[in-house]
Amino acid sequence: MARFEHSHHMIKEIFEEPVVVRRTLDEEKERTSEIAHEIRSAGYEMIYITGSGTSYHAGLASQYALSNLTELMTSIIPASEFSRWVPPKIQRKVLLMAISQSGESVDVLEAVQAALDRRMAVLAVTNTPGSRLAEISKYHLLPKSGRELAVPATKTYVTQLMSIFMLSVELSAETMSPKDFARTREGLFKAPKLLEKTLRSLNAQIRDIAGKYREKNFLFLLGSGPNYATALEGALKLKETCTIYAEGFATREFLHGPMRLVDERTIITMIASPDEIETYHSLGKSLRNFGAPVILISEETVEAANSGESWDEAILVPPGLPKVFSPILYIIPLQLFAYYSSVSRGLNPDVPEKLTKVVR
Repeated sequence: MARFEHSHHMIKEIFEEPVVVRRTLDEEKERTSEIAHEIRSAGYEMIYITGSGTSYHAGLASQYALSNLTELMTSIIPASEFSRWVPPKIQRKVLLMAISQSGESVDVLEAVQAALDRRMAVLAVTNTPGSRLAEISKYHLLPKSGRELAVPATKTYVTQLMSIFMLSVELSAETMSPKDFARTREGLFKAPKLLEKTLRSLNAQIRDIAGKYREKNFLFLLGSGPNYATALEGALKLKETCTIYAEGFATREFLHGPMRLVDERTIITMIASPDEIETYHSLGKSLRNFGAPVILISEETVEAANSGESWDEAILVPPGLPKVFSPILYIIPLQLFAYYSSVSRGLNPDVPEKLTKVVR
């Protein structure tokens, strides 16, 4: 364990993630299956997803899972923009998935009210059963993260992902073959053990990397597919905890202008699943040629570990989780990096200036 393990609520809560993900799996499995059955029976033609901040990023990763595992049409809109983007009259049977850790976010509640005004049904994803969001919603997913004291969301994010990934799998029961369904569900259920192994194996390495680059104040995080959401969430954690400029991009979109900003003052973090490693080699070399150190986050493969020309550091999580669910695992190194970067700069990551736990 790291020397900072119990110094702040944030690191304590990161290390609680395997336990709370397991609790969410064990305690919510039956309820999630029942909700999936109700949703399938209701015949919804589309799912809107909404949330703010970290919850929005959980929704983005969830949209990828729902789109790839089910036949439902999905669309995600930030909560603060929901009423402006959704047509005033909806001709389809639509479900809104509203994600909020507290269940009291004013932007999410206003989005839900806009959905109810348009006669949508609402599925709440909240850690707070007695919240206003839970009270006004028809369906409820209740991630079992427990109380989170640090302002930056960590364990609430991974339990949100687990809850919605479980729902996505259950909703796919009628569209997958029994064999594929069983394999996908079994793959997701590996998450608690893989989270524990990731924390145990990478904590010291990431602490050292954070200290090494503590003078850098400009970071770009690149990810594609489901880990575009991971890049956005990792950037948010760095902004919240370190008061630095950090921005997440879809990997190839970074080439369309933002790459012009890369130089020796910046750090690049590339989040790549094993099937993407080969295509990342040339990009990593190009970015290093501009003077920026490149950090790779991927899985334990020989190719990833032995590519020193393409990246300066390789942070490798254990393999075994299906790619569609990989955001729940790939976010862990970035949460640790944000925490240790904050501590190494003499900051308190639990109580970032100007931020509160619930935005009202």
